[in-house]
Amino acid sequence: MPSFTSPTGITIEFDTFGSREASTILLVMGYTAQMTGWPSDFCQRLADGGHHVIRFDNRDCGLSTKLHGVEVDVAQIMTAAMLNQPELVRDTVPYTLSDMADDGWALLDHLGVERAHIVGASMGGMIVQTMAVERPERCLSLTSIMSMTGEIEYGQATPEAQLALLTPSPTDRDAYIEAAATTWTVWMSKKHRDPHKIRLRAAESYDRSVYPEGGPRQLGAIVASGSRADKLRSLSVSSLVIHGLDDTLISPTGGQRTAELIPGARLELIADMGHDLPEELWPRITDEILRHTAHG
Repeated sequence: MPSFTSPTGITIEFDTFGSREASTILLVMGYTAQMTGWPSDFCQRLADGGHHVIRFDNRDCGLSTKLHGVEVDVAQIMTAAMLNQPELVRDTVPYTLSDMADDGWALLDHLGVERAHIVGASMGGMIVQTMAVERPERCLSLTSIMSMTGEIEYGQATPEAQLALLTPSPTDRDAYIEAAATTWTVWMSKKHRDPHKIRLRAAESYDRSVYPEGGPRQLGAIVASGSRADKLRSLSVSSLVIHGLDDTLISPTGGQRTAELIPGARLELIADMGHDLPEELWPRITDEILRHTAHG
């Protein structure tokens, strides 16, 4: 897969599908998740729908730049999150969601794409929301999937899901795979989860480039960025919000609030969808995205 180094010195690993002559969809993945969280066949469905599709590894994840050795105070970050005081950590984290959004713009610049449909899942939804409020003129449309606005009153995880997310993963390959088969099921779609598929996905992730050290820094970026509510209220970008009713990691109120704030946003709540993209729901999810991006 190709990569490039942005003007800020961040190397971004990326992949593309479809014709570069078509309108572009930029896919942004979530917290600690590699770009393979957007499976190739999922991306191809969007490309077959008439788009040039780009996926990439966020910084501190996958094969993109990793800030080895840059430490953050996780206890301080969690305190700031609970107190809803992002300013407590803003000067202590190495980057924010705005910096991660700029990585996306730098990738589009590198590929010669002026305007794009931006689609993000989970933390990726937070990143594309940030992209839209900071550079709306470059957004053909926004799709925010299983995400939230940064307001602590909405989209809260269940205690079990939060504990599972923040529990450090084993470093041994076999132990990592077996732990994933238990931990990931806490937030995945109950109807569609398959332990065998989870193990295969965990093995793929581990072998490609598991990097748990990046998690605290990405979490710091989320917390330090605070709420986007006021900016979303004035957003003029055509927006689609997708959320699973089975989501325990970011509850459906996160998506409902996002759609409530963005003028004219369309909300699609999907039954039997948790905090994942199960293959059984790809037709529904990709059809919604293609319907939304048809005008671009």
